Amino acid sequence: MPKDDEVFGIVERMLGASRMQVRCKDDKIRICRIPGKIRRKIWIREGDVVLVKPWDVQGEEKGDIVWRYTKPQVNRLINKGVL
Repeated sequence: MPKDDEVFGIVERMLGASRMQVRCKDDKIRICRIPGKIRRKIWIREGDVVLVKPWDVQGEEKGDIVWRYTKPQVNRLINKGVL
């Protein structure tokens, strides 16, 4: 579940260099990067539901991807009414 400053998002487009365009739940489109510790462990594709942490500076435009949800996790979030 998201913490205070984190929001849900859906990956819309891959931009290259571990950056992607994400449409967040707060109706903002952010350019998000995948930090190295996550980049080495999981693959993120277009259409995936992710957890985004907006940056302190340029938080309206940029952020970091903190977590990628699997299909069963997304279904559980939908059933709970979070998504």
